[in-house]
Amino acid sequence: MTTISEHTVTAPAGTTGAKARRLKPFRDDVHPKHKTWIRVYQGDCRDLIPRIPECAAGKIDLIFADPPFNWNRAYDEWDDALPDDEYLRFTKQWLDLCVRALAPNGSMWVNIPDDWAAEIVVHLKGDRDADGNPRDRLHMVNWCIWHYRFGQNTTQRFINSKVHALYFARHSSTRVWNPTEILEPSDRATTYFDPRTLDKADGMPPGKRVPLDVWYGKHWGRIQGNNKERRPNHDNQLPEAYLERVIRACSNPGQIVMDPFLGSGTTGVIAYALGRHFIGCEYSKANASSAWERITVKGPIRLGESLGQSTAIFPARRRRTRPAQADER
Repeated sequence: MTTISEHTVTAPAGTTGAKARRLKPFRDDVHPKHKTWIRVYQGDCRDLIPRIPECAAGKIDLIFADPPFNWNRAYDEWDDALPDDEYLRFTKQWLDLCVRALAPNGSMWVNIPDDWAAEIVVHLKGDRDADGNPRDRLHMVNWCIWHYRFGQNTTQRFINSKVHALYFARHSSTRVWNPTEILEPSDRATTYFDPRTLDKADGMPPGKRVPLDVWYGKHWGRIQGNNKERRPNHDNQLPEAYLERVIRACSNPGQIVMDPFLGSGTTGVIAYALGRHFIGCEYSKANASSAWERITVKGPIRLGESLGQSTAIFPARRRRTRPAQADER
């Protein structure tokens, strides 16, 4: 396998014309209902992204990236135990290519553990790419947390039970943002029965709120064991609920969603089902085939099931049945 230090991007950002057109998808198709297209490319995303026409032209509306974590996972082809400096070089390379691929209204999400979150945030908020060349800073919209209850057991430190969901946009004021697509019942409505939530002036429906920046709840856990969403040979698969929230909130039907690390295909299966155009890059040929079958044949398992669910962690308070003064006697 080509090492990070030996790797060079095959075409500069902005490449169009014959060189971009020569890149042939591993698979491509058109959705029979939505008429949106899907393309999956197989290979190193650093080679592929500059040669994908929509990426080279800066037309990607939403990027979701769940890269290898360098945790020495047994991927079938990728080396997941690189020296730290090589891994960070690799990370900055694909990040820079994704930034160049974003449309003016585009957003990018990165799913990453504690190990590398700070380095990624600093890099994306900076004004230089991995080679020291000037580039536009991205605006950080949210630093969200995906929380799950079953982390890897350890007795030597606190158990990890989260991954960072880093939300960036090229321009904060022009990004696609659809909050009404992802609203949930507020704790004030479900737990405290506060009448103020029924008469609020923030533009959201009564009793509803935009979700908190810590994500958890039914169908939000790790995809392990006998989970219905589980795909064979994927031990780090993301839940459909996660990608459904991101795609509904940050893109519109008919826009282009891209995932540079397709893996089990969760981004693709949700984007395709929700009527978005989709581009996926996957290093492994076996994973690319499996993801394609999931996206175009199997489809989503729980589409829509996570919408509108309360995430309150306390039981509902009893409604007050006596005058407030009675409690003071």
